[in-house]
Amino acid sequence: MKLYLDDTFNKKLPADLNTSNTRRQVFDAAFSFVSPRIPSCPKLIHVADEVAQLLGITDSVTKSSDFLNLVSGATIYPNTKPYAMAYAGHQFGNWAGQLGDGRAINLFEILYNNKRWSLQLKGAGETPYSRTADGLAVLRSSIREHLCSEAMYYLGVPTTRSLALVTSGDKVLRDVLYNGNAAYEEGAIVCRVAPTFIRFGNFQLFAARKDIKNLQLLADYTIHYFYPEITTSGKDKYVQFYQEIIQRTLKMVLHWQCVGFVHGVMNTDNMSILGVTIDYGPYGWLEDYDPDWTPNTTDAEGKRYRFRNQPDIALWNLVQLGNALYPLIEDIHAMEEVLNGYSKTFDLEFPKMMQQKVGLTSNYDANFQDELTTLLTISETDMTIFYRNLANILKNDSSEEALAKVEVAFYQPENIINDLKARWVNWMKSYLEKIKAENFSDEERKQDMNLVNPKYVLRNYMAQMAIEAAEKEDFSVINELYVLLKNPYNEQLEHEKWFAKRPEWARNKVGCSMLSCSS
Repeated sequence: MKLYLDDTFNKKLPADLNTSNTRRQVFDAAFSFVSPRIPSCPKLIHVADEVAQLLGITDSVTKSSDFLNLVSGATIYPNTKPYAMAYAGHQFGNWAGQLGDGRAINLFEILYNNKRWSLQLKGAGETPYSRTADGLAVLRSSIREHLCSEAMYYLGVPTTRSLALVTSGDKVLRDVLYNGNAAYEEGAIVCRVAPTFIRFGNFQLFAARKDIKNLQLLADYTIHYFYPEITTSGKDKYVQFYQEIIQRTLKMVLHWQCVGFVHGVMNTDNMSILGVTIDYGPYGWLEDYDPDWTPNTTDAEGKRYRFRNQPDIALWNLVQLGNALYPLIEDIHAMEEVLNGYSKTFDLEFPKMMQQKVGLTSNYDANFQDELTTLLTISETDMTIFYRNLANILKNDSSEEALAKVEVAFYQPENIINDLKARWVNWMKSYLEKIKAENFSDEERKQDMNLVNPKYVLRNYMAQMAIEAAEKEDFSVINELYVLLKNPYNEQLEHEKWFAKRPEWARNKVGCSMLSCSS
């Protein structure tokens, strides 16, 4: 198996001089060299074929023992030196100090077709940053991360990717709900792929320790390899760097809000410096339109990371990144100016995206959207199904006929008939007036709406079904969902069974409603 190696992070940035794999505070270093734990009996469960192609890995190679050994951590690829990154961060709004890759080990970088990719194993063993944890991961969380990484990519959301999912053959002790009921589960490893896994927290660590030399080294490295469009120098370079990160992060969050994705753990150490979604833990989609929903049991009381908060939390995290970059800029006015661009751009772009979702090119206003948001919320409505079916409405429908075309999205349609029908009919009347004023035909509007409103998303109950089957060594559901989610905007009538609301059995089921960070 030949790979096109081109390591930079572990060659251009300072390494931890202590090479022992012991939990400790690491100073004056961007990473620590560490080897993956060798699994007892690794088994390849699934490969994302298109990710393999990005790396120059053929289908035949993915079926080889060399590939399995690579993505499981059983062997280290020749002439490479795996490592774990050092970073800090704010967790749930509180400064946590040094964190680092506690269960992620970076293998190497590949340069293929003029694109750089870093490969990282998640769940491959302890590192100096593991603190009290074992550095391992279990099958349920690994399936969720593997499938969701790819599902998000095909939805058009900026994201890390996942190359492969393997089981380790080892048992891992976990307490799913942190309620004192720990049990052994099947261990697993995900091979994640991204141009880089640098986070806001990498910069925060150096800044917190007033290590300005390494802070600048890290910034210069990141700009050189991942922001080549920045050609200014001096402090202007770092201002532009900050501005580009802000815009990329904004774009990512806009996409989240557009498809109804809730990340669940928007700590600063879970924010990519590239503005891509990273660390798929207790995530979810709005299966009943509740803007105050968070999928994270740890966040159940404060709901810091609920759906409606995500844009503001991203901004808060960007402020913390700005604090870390300040020693390189030392110009509050310039930093505030680019930071203020976040809210201005969001307020401009978000209504445009919502306007596209309802298929309008004009005659769109905030009151119209606000009433829709209110109705979706109080009606217990599946967001994905509602917007997808909204495209089926015709200009010559009556208000009641139009409402009938979306009522499948309501979890309790009898409540609509009894209590909310008048408001819905009035909204539909307004909507019909608006689409009649458009120059587009019904079919043209439907085609445009179906480009931005997915038919299929990775609902938690779907992931849970894949998990439960896999725990019985049936991986067919993983394969089926992977194929389905590669084309989320297509009709795929052969997979119509997945175009359905969350079943009632999943409403309060562990893994289907809310999840913990346990993995």
